[in-house]
Amino acid sequence: MPVLIPPVEHSQDTRVGPPAWRDATKALTQKAHQLTDRCGQEAVTMWQPKDSVRDPHVARHLCRAAYILPWRFRVEMLKGGSTMEKPPPGEGVTLWKGKMKPPAWHARLPLPIHRDARALQTAEVVHAHARGARLTAARLSRAQHQINGQLRLLQRQREATDHRLSEVRKALLINQQSVKLRGYRPKSEKIPDKADRMLTWEKEELKRMKRKMEKDMEKSEALLKTLASCRDTLVFCCKERLQAVELMNQPLDKVLEQAGRHSWVNLSRVPTPRTQGLKTPPPDPVGTYTPECAAALYEAKRLLMESKDALLDMAKNEEDIRGQQQQISDRVCASLAQKMRETLELKDRLNMTLGLMRGTIHRCTKFNQEMYITRGLVKGPLSESHLETREKLDRPLVRMYQRHVGTQLPEATRLAQGTDKLQRRISHVEKNLEELLSMRRNLTWSLSCKKIGQDVDYSVVRLRLRQRHPHVCYEQAQRLVNDRDPRTPPRAQSSVARK
Repeated sequence: MPVLIPPVEHSQDTRVGPPAWRDATKALTQKAHQLTDRCGQEAVTMWQPKDSVRDPHVARHLCRAAYILPWRFRVEMLKGGSTMEKPPPGEGVTLWKGKMKPPAWHARLPLPIHRDARALQTAEVVHAHARGARLTAARLSRAQHQINGQLRLLQRQREATDHRLSEVRKALLINQQSVKLRGYRPKSEKIPDKADRMLTWEKEELKRMKRKMEKDMEKSEALLKTLASCRDTLVFCCKERLQAVELMNQPLDKVLEQAGRHSWVNLSRVPTPRTQGLKTPPPDPVGTYTPECAAALYEAKRLLMESKDALLDMAKNEEDIRGQQQQISDRVCASLAQKMRETLELKDRLNMTLGLMRGTIHRCTKFNQEMYITRGLVKGPLSESHLETREKLDRPLVRMYQRHVGTQLPEATRLAQGTDKLQRRISHVEKNLEELLSMRRNLTWSLSCKKIGQDVDYSVVRLRLRQRHPHVCYEQAQRLVNDRDPRTPPRAQSSVARK
């Protein structure tokens, strides 16, 4: 029998399912949509930079326009009134066709190439450290080369200064030998003169020069030791920095050229306030530019400047002392030559005086001999038998005259007076002759002394000119001073003579 279905009530909601069931499904769907949107947004946000996250309250096209606005080229006005478009500053890829420069993109999460990127980053860090170590080693090596060059210059200047010091010491020995040779002059020629004062002045000046040169040698020796210590420090620091540069084969000089810093290539160059090229990094104990390297480079720069000043001072002192020594030696030789000329003038005067005195002595001697002959003729013969008749006082003519009183003849008295007068004159002439002969001996002795003095001065000048030649070394001058005095006999002969 047929089943009767009850009639359905007509209502507005024709759905069969209950509302709770539908609400649960809707809530689940809405929750799924929210989760999908959130996860999608988070997934996109994880791959985008922080500043590119879109504001949910702003339209998408407005966010994009505001985001890419800083990327666009900027229009600048030039002086002539024209315009020029320039990309914005900063890092990024310049798109010249699109007139845009997007910034560098930094991901928030590791990419699939994260392992390779980290390996490349590690390689870049290692290469950067190696480049920094290589640059520091190049600076240290260049500083070492400059210190080595300065050491060679200082050593060469020390050799020149030492040679000049030996010349000054040799000049002191020559001065001593000159004084010793001038001591061989006779006593009459040893009266202190300007030549002796010039020799004393030369000795004092040479001693002053010697002290100055010895002081320069001491300063240069201390500076030489300091430079050598600085060079060893630079070598140690350079070798220590080069331990991390074994895989890089670029020359160190090429590295300095690429750095573009002239003050690194040449330490003596003053760094400019506007640095071009690489800048000097701050010292870092664990970095490539350690405080030890910075201290070594600073000390090298300071010593380089100090050594340059010291070299200039030493060269100037050496040149001044060379000129002063030559001038002093020339003045002493000129004074000795002047003394020789004065001695020659006195010798000529003594020769003329001796010549005049010789003629006077000859005339006086001849006159004395003639007076002796005259006295003999006046006194007459020694024997009476040799008298002539006209010379006898008892001849007939005299006897006839003496027959009257008061007729005594003065012949005998006048003969005796004439003889006595002749004798007095002869004695006076002989006394004059003795004085003339004594004076001639004195003049001869003085002439001989003048000759010896001139010869000694000539020997001194010749010795000085010969010994100051550059080929004569200090030892030869020292052997000359230590030679035996020719005026004293050898020890062997004197001991044999005493025995």
